[in-house]
Amino acid sequence: MKKLYLASKNQGKIEEYKKLLLGVNCQLFLQPKSIEVEENGSTFRENAIKKASEVSKKTRNYAIADDSGICIDALNGKPGIYSSRYAENDKKRIERVLMELDGEENRSAFFIANICVCSPDGEVILESEAKCFGNIIQNPRGKSGFGYDPIFEELSSKLTFAEMNNNLKDLCSHRGKALKKIIPQLLTIFN
Repeated sequence: MKKLYLASKNQGKIEEYKKLLLGVNCQLFLQPKSIEVEENGSTFRENAIKKASEVSKKTRNYAIADDSGICIDALNGKPGIYSSRYAENDKKRIERVLMELDGEENRSAFFIANICVCSPDGEVILESEAKCFGNIIQNPRGKSGFGYDPIFEELSSKLTFAEMNNNLKDLCSHRGKALKKIIPQLLTIFN
């Protein structure tokens, strides 16, 4: 069974990937703690490629990475590529967004995910991007998920990502949609 490294140290993200890649015959691992990748790209795509390429070369295995974030219209697309660095933790990131949107009527936003898979030599072999549209609500709702999930209300369901069960979130989410686009190619590589 081939190994696939998730270029991330986020435990919540690997649990999500394990579910989404259930039919793909690979062993999924988080990137080793010893590997540090500086996310200094100017786009989600650049960051995803950089993470997957560096982790694949250093582990000499396939690597998958996503760079994702939330873009809020009233904040001119912020936090954008800085979503995970907008404050020191999830709670403070949510507080900052809600404070910056205080009194703002336009609360439309979208999550975006750019996913990249690299071969063991660091070459990009698959790429995908998807978005999920919704609104930023006034107060957090729900107990699941991570990051901005409790304040992002998905457009069609009117549920926050933190209120959704895993199956519904996988169907609606930016990451789920982007991964679904490349599952056929992943099956060809790993099965």
